[in-house]
Amino acid sequence: MKENDFVKNFALQFDETDPESISLSTNFKDLEEWSSLVALSVMAMVDEEYGVRITADDFKNSSTLADVFETIKKRL
Repeated sequence: MKENDFVKNFALQFDETDPESISLSTNFKDLEEWSSLVALSVMAMVDEEYGVRITADDFKNSSTLADVFETIKKRL
């Protein structure tokens, strides 16, 4: 799993947020468009793209996109 691909796939889950504004250091909870619906979309994307299941608690225990990335990497 490459960092850049993960960031791109994550950014594609948003309709109105500029993908260029999202990086590994982004605190995704601070994004105006972040919602439980987007979280579900990210969960589905991670399952489909990487074969890893992440939970709402994983998001709760993460601050940045890098935190989510590391959680996924540990489960690969």
